Order: sequence, then C-alpha cells, then structure tokens
Amino acid sequence: MNSIALKMHAPTPARKVAFLGLGVMGYPMAGHLAQAGHQVTVYNRTTSKSIAWCEEYTGAGAIKHAETPRAAAHQAELVFCCVGNDNDLAQVTLGADGAFAGMAPGSVFVDHTTASASVARELYGAAKNLGLHFVDAPVSGGQAGAQNGMLTVMCGGDQAAFDQAQPVAMAFSKAFTRLGESGAGQLAKMVNQICIAGLVQGLSEAIAFGQQAGLDMVQVLDVIGKGAAQSWQLDNRGKTMVADKFDFGFAVDWMRKDLGLVLDEAKRNGARLPVTALVDQFYADVQHMGGQRWDTSSLIKRLR
Repeated sequence: MNSIALKMHAPTPARKVAFLGLGVMGYPMAGHLAQAGHQVTVYNRTTSKSIAWCEEYTGAGAIKHAETPRAAAHQAELVFCCVGNDNDLAQVTLGADGAFAGMAPGSVFVDHTTASASVARELYGAAKNLGLHFVDAPVSGGQAGAQNGMLTVMCGGDQAAFDQAQPVAMAFSKAFTRLGESGAGQLAKMVNQICIAGLVQGLSEAIAFGQQAGLDMVQVLDVIGKGAAQSWQLDNRGKTMVADKFDFGFAVDWMRKDLGLVLDEAKRNGARLPVTALVDQFYADVQHMGGQRWDTSSLIKRLR
C-alpha cells in the first residue's frame, strides 16, 4: 500500500537518522528509532536532555547528540522533528544553524510538530528549493502512544518522500498514512482535535449530570461504553474523570495551542466551528483555574 502503513514487524535496514526535539513526545519516539537499530543523532535546545537521552539508549546502537540542528542533520538520510510550535519549527529548520543547512540533497525532513498548514507549506517550498524533501506528519496518541510506539501519524507531502520515511517511522507508529499534498497532515490533525474537543466536553457534561443525579458513574460508564456512546475518550478517560485525576500527558496549554491553529484555519477556509470555539473558551476557563498542565479531560472541573 502506497498511502498507508500499519504496524509491521518486518525488520527495516538501519538508516542514519536525526531527531530534533526531545520533549514528552520526541524523547520516546527517538528512543524507538534507536531500539530499532537506526543510527540516531539527537538535538535538543536544552543539551542536558540530549545527554540524558544518549545515556539511556547507549546500548541501543550508534547514537550521539549534536549542539545544533545543522550538526544533527549532517549526513542523515532522514531528519525527524517534534518541537512546540511554528516558531520553534522555523528555528530548527532555517538559518545557518538550521537542519536544512546540514542536510544532503535528496534527504527527507519529517515534521511531527502540530503546527499550521501554512508553515508546513512554506517549509515544503524552502526544502524543495534546496533539493530536499519535507513531510508534515503530526501525530495522535499522546504520551502513552509515543512511549508504546503506537502513534497514529497523518502525513502531507510528496509520495516519494513519504515512501522513504514510512518504513523507518513505523518504529514509533501503529499507522502512518499519507493524506495528500503538503499541509494535508496538519489539516487532518486539526480535524482530530476538533473531534476530541467536542467529545471531551460531551463526556464531561454526561459525567457531571450523572453524578448530580446520584448515579454510580463508574458502573454507568461500563454500561454505556458497550453501546453507541462508546469512544476512546470514554474508555480511557471516563473513570479517571470520575476519580478527579488529570495527569495523563496532553496538557490544556497544548490543546489551546492546537485549537488556536484550528480556529485560525477556519477563518481562512470559511468553516463554521461553533462548538470548537466554545470549548476553546472552556479550556481558557480551566487555565484560569490553574489547570494549564492538567490533561484535556479536566474540562469537567468547570462543572463541579
């Protein structure tokens, strides 16, 4: 299959790769690449994180860290990246110390940052002018998906570049899919976040209603989870929401950043997103409650 790959166990030949950004997601993603036998060079803005990563994965193969994105990308066939936002992405790709300056013609940059579709297209064009390839490839699955090597990856870019990246990226992915030309991956991630926003708000209201009505919501969730109300959010966050636990990785601050991208894109393309805009404001309420680092299921805190 050219446009989609599911988790496979066939060995992939070792490649020279770089990974830029060792945050909550990037750290384990780079680790899976090392454990799969690839020669990995890492870069992180805070060098101590790179050193710690190298020490943790020292037995996995040829690994090292670099002081700049350019140095990390030198001689790499594939450069993976997972940083915070559009500005961070521009900083690690462009300029004298950026990855593009160190990459050899024909090599592929795979960006797992959740960023705007416009910056993806801009960097695709900049890479193409240098004889490089750029694939926008945001991920879904959260911290647990990164740690378990089971991320869902949504890609935009040229088929040939996707085909080069896919076998290697399966080290940390359960599905790796090309959805169209440059920017399509980021747009698909926006669709994903729109779905999550509405689902979490609906689940929050349902649990708050049931608790107010005196129901045993753990039991109720077990029952309705076998019917049409079932969802990943219900299965994985429903009972933790009942228990008032909100430390499961994907923070409210990050969700607001993502929804900001969604709402900006909607202004450009004319999409009407009344529920998404409302839930974005609800997340702002959670931030004002001190929940910036609570996970996204903390929407229910507004209702208690």
